[in-house]
Amino acid sequence: MSVTSFNFLCFFALVLIVYYLVPVITKGRGQWVVLLLGSIAYYLLSGNGVLILYPIAAVTVTWGLLQLLGRTSEENPVKRRIILAAELAVLLGILIILKYLKLTGAGFIAPLGLSFYTFILLGYFIEVYNGIGTCQKSLLKTALYGLYFPVMISGPIMKTRDSGDQFFEYHPLDYKNVTFGIQRMLWGFFKELVISERLALVVNTIYNNDQQYQGAYIWLGTVCFAFQLYTNFSGCMDIVIGISETFGIVLPENFRTPFFAKNISEYWRRWHATLGVWMKDNVFYPLLRSKMITSLNKGLKSKLGKKKAKNISTYVAMFILWLSVGLWHGGEMKYVIGSGLLHWFYIVFGEVTLPFFTWLFADKLHMNLKSKAADAFRVVRTFFLVCIGDLFFRSDNVSHALRMLKESVTVFNPEIFVNGSLLNLGLDIVEWVILLVSLAILITVSVIQYKMEMLGETVKKAKSTKRATTAETAKKATAAEKDKAPEQSAAEPKKSRFVGFANIREYLAARPLALRWVILIGFIFYCITLAEYGPGYSAAEFIYKDF
Repeated sequence: MSVTSFNFLCFFALVLIVYYLVPVITKGRGQWVVLLLGSIAYYLLSGNGVLILYPIAAVTVTWGLLQLLGRTSEENPVKRRIILAAELAVLLGILIILKYLKLTGAGFIAPLGLSFYTFILLGYFIEVYNGIGTCQKSLLKTALYGLYFPVMISGPIMKTRDSGDQFFEYHPLDYKNVTFGIQRMLWGFFKELVISERLALVVNTIYNNDQQYQGAYIWLGTVCFAFQLYTNFSGCMDIVIGISETFGIVLPENFRTPFFAKNISEYWRRWHATLGVWMKDNVFYPLLRSKMITSLNKGLKSKLGKKKAKNISTYVAMFILWLSVGLWHGGEMKYVIGSGLLHWFYIVFGEVTLPFFTWLFADKLHMNLKSKAADAFRVVRTFFLVCIGDLFFRSDNVSHALRMLKESVTVFNPEIFVNGSLLNLGLDIVEWVILLVSLAILITVSVIQYKMEMLGETVKKAKSTKRATTAETAKKATAAEKDKAPEQSAAEPKKSRFVGFANIREYLAARPLALRWVILIGFIFYCITLAEYGPGYSAAEFIYKDF
């Protein structure tokens, strides 16, 4: 049951109504039970209902081993490690069998949200194992962690120590939560149905016929796919976060304007952020502490020196990290390269060559590397590198990707952008106008959101600097100097109408009522009228549903 389908909207509305009615009858209790029953119902209505046995089995194993872990003293580390190994073996074993070995011929079928609920439950178990999470005594409450229906298709990968308690708290009906949540959902529908579905037509035409559409067509198709993937994934994420917000539950953000990133590391802090955090916490940092990496570091230190040895051993751990990220996206080599090892190469190459390029551009060519032009170049460069990875991701296989890369540089045909050739890619002139206008809206809102984010960070930094300076001055300066110190030291943010707002919804909420309703009704009309339901439409098939 797609989150953009009419059936799902009816299902969500029913769950929302019951969610806020039950506490009236039970005196503030039972909302989490509604979410659990709704999650089970969602799973049963989303295809083969028998497949719910997979997540139920994962939940039961996790809960049972957690109870055993809770009764095992920390003075018995061997037994605790055996329990952890059993959890990893069962959950990762099921993931590998169903997702990577693909034993469909033996009657195995991958269930909905396999990777997401597996990582959520594994992360929860590891949190408890490391003493930073609370062991849930109730099997049914543990089941809600693994079955919570909004996150089953797209995540985010929650940390239960941050999000878990919200599920079991009483959430009174709140006008702001419900309206802001629905607005967030509407923004997701706009990304998904108005933009992503149209881009899919262009992308499919080019990638399915790349020997006909070469040169500039391939670059166009790849850029379109980058935006298709973003609007598809982040649009579904907006719907998921919006649904949870209507319940009074705050989920972690998975996207923070990723196309404004200045390097690949920053890009992955902004793109699918919860996967990156999970991988660092549960793969990268344990690897750095592992006997393998520490032994490697020790062996290299005597030969290469402390700094080089540390760098090389870190790069080895990063290689395993990015291999894991690629494998998470799929067992095929195109995912391992496009979403994993290629990005490892980008990061390592960038770090190794940074001193040389700094010397070349700053010292020899006297360029200002802190200028806005330099930042703009970094953003464009990062987007270009991401697009190469996306080309592998979207291609049929590695050979197909390499062939398309070759075709993209051996044919020079920029005239396609002015001679009407673009009208042969699945969109007529009206559809192209709708797409471009919608992308302009998306980019404008993203720019504003990015400015709000930067202003917020500037304000926090200024306040922190003020406090630190004032405290230091209080020890050394006279009373008169104390009064001047904050003004001299704190970098005040530039005046902006966006200061003080965390997002666009808060900014609009502060506008006059009439203006808010004009914008909201106009946007609803825009989405309903221009949503793409053309040939091949499949209820906004979610690209990440199989991951």
